[in-house]
Amino acid sequence: MPGPVLQVGATVLCPHGGQVSAVTSNSRVLLGGSPAVTVGDTYPVAGCVFNVSGKPQPCVTAKWMVVATRVMVGGQPVVIQGGSGLCYSAEQAPQGPASVVSTQPKVVAT
Repeated sequence: MPGPVLQVGATVLCPHGGQVSAVTSNSRVLLGGSPAVTVGDTYPVAGCVFNVSGKPQPCVTAKWMVVATRVMVGGQPVVIQGGSGLCYSAEQAPQGPASVVSTQPKVVAT
């Protein structure tokens, strides 16, 4: 399934409104001046307010499971808007899907 490639600065949210950011080592492939991100990059989450029975259980990281199959950066598949990511708590409990709100529209990958 094709979709726009995510870059550092794309707007991605956890299911509870926390901001998912990308930390990448890629500095060679730029999309609109920002580095493209891959499945191997780190995705910390900030500002998640989720709790279970009064105990804070915020999302702290996201991982992408469904990514591009034909486009790579540094040997790693790029993350695409139509892909699937999951947010996790500090205990690695799945918290729900990450939602891509906006990214660059020009570069599309499958």
